[in-house]
Amino acid sequence: MTQELALFPLKLVAFPEENLNLHIFEPRYKQLINECLAENKTFGICSFLDKLMPLGTEMSILEVTKTYEDGRMDIKSKGRRIFRLLDFENPRQGKLYAGGRVDWLPLDMDIAPNKKNAFRKQLAALFELMEQPQQIPELTELNSFTYAHKVGLKLAEEYELLTMESENERLEFLMKHLKKVIPMLKEIESSKHKIKMNGHFKFLDPLDF
Repeated sequence: MTQELALFPLKLVAFPEENLNLHIFEPRYKQLINECLAENKTFGICSFLDKLMPLGTEMSILEVTKTYEDGRMDIKSKGRRIFRLLDFENPRQGKLYAGGRVDWLPLDMDIAPNKKNAFRKQLAALFELMEQPQQIPELTELNSFTYAHKVGLKLAEEYELLTMESENERLEFLMKHLKKVIPMLKEIESSKHKIKMNGHFKFLDPLDF
């Protein structure tokens, strides 16, 4: 089933269920947000890497937290579904902003609890090394999108995650990434400790020849 959607190209990847705060300042996007609010409609964030990518995420507006005198806005939005662009019109006829027809990608979120638990342990190890305590949710609330922006993925890797339809595939992708990152952070932590030690007097046991 296809649908017309107002589109907001950005150099970021938005994920389903993600809470995203946006500062709206360009006239075309002020128009887009105001019309979405007036008509209770959603909009789509299209990912722009080196070019406009074919996949994006539908967003609903949760709240306008601040409106400025010049019409700028701070809004809270939430990701819903992943879409594929079928066509792109910029600007949309009679509008300042872009739009196009989209269809929806199926989203498989089923995964074995033991794999989720392994992913949860890796996240805990990562945040401990980063010295950034995080309240990691219980397994029922944890999925591949929950921390996708907080594990050091590059923009292209975040987009690659968005293209995966299976939760199993997404978790495998993230765990493979963490298996590379965690040892690197441990090595950095070890180096930091050695650097600190180099600035102190050392008490060494004499060698007995």
